[in-house]
Amino acid sequence: MVSVPRLVIAAPASGSGKTTVATGLMAAFAGRGLAVSPHKVGPDYIDPGYHALATGRPGRNLDAYMCGPELIAPLFAHGASGCDLAVIEGVMGLYDGASGQGELASTAQVSKLLRAPVVLVVDASSQSRSVAALVHGFASWDPRVRIGGVILNKVASDRHEALLREALDESGLPVLGVLRRAAQMATPSRHLGLVPVAERTTDALDAVRAMADRVRAGCDLDALMALARTAPPLPDEVWEPQPADDQEPVTGARPVVAVAGARPVVAVAGGAAFTFAYAEHAELLTAAGADVVVFDPLRDEKLPPGTSGLVIGGGFPEMYAPELSANEPLRLAVTELARSGGPVAAECAGLLYLARELDGRPMCGVLDAEARMSERLTLGYRQAVAVSDSVLAVAGSRMRGHEFHRTVLEPGAGPTPAWGMHQPERRLEGFVQGGVHASYLHTHWAASPGVAWRFVEKCRG
Repeated sequence: MVSVPRLVIAAPASGSGKTTVATGLMAAFAGRGLAVSPHKVGPDYIDPGYHALATGRPGRNLDAYMCGPELIAPLFAHGASGCDLAVIEGVMGLYDGASGQGELASTAQVSKLLRAPVVLVVDASSQSRSVAALVHGFASWDPRVRIGGVILNKVASDRHEALLREALDESGLPVLGVLRRAAQMATPSRHLGLVPVAERTTDALDAVRAMADRVRAGCDLDALMALARTAPPLPDEVWEPQPADDQEPVTGARPVVAVAGARPVVAVAGGAAFTFAYAEHAELLTAAGADVVVFDPLRDEKLPPGTSGLVIGGGFPEMYAPELSANEPLRLAVTELARSGGPVAAECAGLLYLARELDGRPMCGVLDAEARMSERLTLGYRQAVAVSDSVLAVAGSRMRGHEFHRTVLEPGAGPTPAWGMHQPERRLEGFVQGGVHASYLHTHWAASPGVAWRFVEKCRG
């Protein structure tokens, strides 16, 4: 059985302070010498960066839409192995999930799948006695969701705190922390959320330390740890980076045994411009027999020595378009690899980097397309079917993913699309060109581990 003490940090709505509380708790408990496993509900890439900074461990996502509810507990067990405590930050409001899909991918669903107690973070800035009705409603909406306590955020004064505590005395739920309004941590944001850690490492570290100080001062850490220990054991099922037998026909990949000295090098874009990545992807590529080497397209003028394949994930290339464009030697190296048939998997920011230009600045020119910033936010879960064979999947493979961008792409004539989308409307999207698979769609390979095996097999030639 998997017996890791754990807490889910949730809220009635976005903007209540979940990230401040969750990150502060992670850092505060890590400061006590505990091994803390950080998790984030949903597809978010940015918050896990702050979680990793707070704990010294990879931030991991638990997304019941992209990976399926059946993988939530095994993925959690994989990430939390050997840890003293796990803290899971929720997404949006407690009961908010995939649009039109009921509780799917909600924090509430994940809390039930993990049998974890929930701590509700409440923005109390504009209420007093009504806080009890709010908390009662959330606690009673689904009896299978166990709310174990409340942390009051944005509390104005001692008098305000006293009124809130008096009201909550009647709810039967303990107040496990109080954070004052003046104590809120300001972290810079932009059009897709917080600025990633990789873009502000020193400032981000200071912010995480400040969050930990405020949480230590305002929260009962001993009571929170006691609550975490009430989580019952989970079944002894731990996710491993291996494809299941029934996934082989979908991707056309088979598990391979790496031969000594024959491990292909897979270069993975990192640095400030490409910060969106799931930890399991590198683990899957490594398990499939590749040597994963991270490089920075802002600084490195060459791909890592011996590069056979390239993975370019998401991020904010639009913020670094001048620097990316100015690094012409690397752009040419990427173009040469792609034109030689080398496997290239690009998601969102990677798609833009492979385009002919971004906001008028030359990019790699691998794809006949021009990209530019837009005022319109494209956001949401997607169902997709592979339109043609590629380095990631065979035609007809079904995947679930997520789109999250403020850019538009204007392709040239007649590109071969990567995906046929089934929501919110039917459309074709992305590019398959030689060994290149490029798309706006973010996918979580843990749901289809054979994707990594297929990619590494293509890298072997």
